[in-house]
Amino acid sequence: MVCPETSSDEPLTPAGRLFLQPETDIVIHCIIRGKNPADMDAIKSAIKSSLMVQHPRFCSLLVRDKNGFEHWRKTPIDIGQHVVVLNNRLDKSGNFIDQTQGSTTTEEDDEAAVNQYVADLSVSSPLSTDKPLWELHVLTAHKCAVFRIHHSLGDGISLMSMLMANCRRADDADALPRMVPDKKTVIKGEKGRDWFWLFGVLWWFLKMVVFTLLFSMEFVLRSLLVSDEKTAITGGDGVELWPRKLATAKFLLDDMKLIKRAVPDTTINDVLLGMVSSGLSRYLDHRTPNVLHEGLRITGVAMVNIRPQPGLQDLSKLMKSNTKARWGNKFGVILIPVYYHKGGNDPLEYLKRAKAIVDKKKHSLEAYFSYKIGDLVMSLLGPKYACMLNYKLLCNTTFTLSNVAGPLEEISLAGNPLSSIKVNTSSLPQALTMHMLSYAGKAEMQILVAKDIIPDPEFLAKCFEYALLEMKEAVLRTNKA
Repeated sequence: MVCPETSSDEPLTPAGRLFLQPETDIVIHCIIRGKNPADMDAIKSAIKSSLMVQHPRFCSLLVRDKNGFEHWRKTPIDIGQHVVVLNNRLDKSGNFIDQTQGSTTTEEDDEAAVNQYVADLSVSSPLSTDKPLWELHVLTAHKCAVFRIHHSLGDGISLMSMLMANCRRADDADALPRMVPDKKTVIKGEKGRDWFWLFGVLWWFLKMVVFTLLFSMEFVLRSLLVSDEKTAITGGDGVELWPRKLATAKFLLDDMKLIKRAVPDTTINDVLLGMVSSGLSRYLDHRTPNVLHEGLRITGVAMVNIRPQPGLQDLSKLMKSNTKARWGNKFGVILIPVYYHKGGNDPLEYLKRAKAIVDKKKHSLEAYFSYKIGDLVMSLLGPKYACMLNYKLLCNTTFTLSNVAGPLEEISLAGNPLSSIKVNTSSLPQALTMHMLSYAGKAEMQILVAKDIIPDPEFLAKCFEYALLEMKEAVLRTNKA
């Protein structure tokens, strides 16, 4: 929409402009499933009174001035334009079922049907710019709703924080969801050993400089020249337009925590990366046995929240323009290599290799460098060249991986207790994207694939689940010994 600029218009951030380019036009999908049937009156009433429609991003049109620069312009909200209601049941192919014939479905059938519906939305289904860039699709027969929110409105942390601010604990209708507590690290010197402490700080700083230089150089090369060796899961230029399939891998957080405790100073993210490394090796062995060489590098892209406070944020702080924990797209990108191995006697080797990689990444400023370089390219060269570099990076890597820690206990939305929350994004040039979200002791990872490249995402999901169980069994054997 091209309009004359007004004094109340707010220009988009550089990251927001990037996500509006045709090659990187990304929509975030959040799938929430209720335990009870959807009450449309309650849902619409909850939306009207929610913090979401009070936020400027969710009640603003995207407009362009005569020079082509994008702005947000406040507009009245018509809830009816944003809520899409589907009353008919879907089958596993995402097609409507003839209700007159009658049929029985399982929870797995429901999940597969909703996954395929979202997979179809993930390709060439942009949000209309005639209204603010969000929608809510309610699939009443499946007790499910799908939030579609354009990435230019905010990143996953912003949008999940917004969702949590509108939810309440299932066991206390007045209490906000309880999230993972913050962990703060305090560095202290020991009395009488200040020289040792100072040496440790200097050594830490030197390693940070070296790792930042190495990883930043690698990031630039990956954005311009260097690409992964082609495998059975490799995407590429134009693959974002190919049809998609979506599958779900399911894990218990207690299993991940048990494995985490087996290796000192390990995190859930380390366990996740080790599990992905093992699962991809298992899957590639199945698809192309005895073809790939041992130690083949497979590079992923991970999004890192660079706000001062980790995890989901206090919405009131996000909405303040002068705070460091601001609303919007405040994330950097890091490259996370995993390596193909045929396995061995110790499944925990995948975890130890993943931890070594992540420890070096955490010791660098790669995420901040990627965020700043993106801002710089956007400011100096414009969105066309910033989009070209971002798109090239995705074409030169194999997968995208993200992980968000969700509520610790069950929550409700619009008075309906939720049985699951899952997230994913619209399609990318990569043939494989994975987004994990934890909720009430469980973790579910949405695996979106280009189905002409990876035709069996359900088997890939099982590979990840088996990888975690192998690690768990290895830990239990060790504990018994």
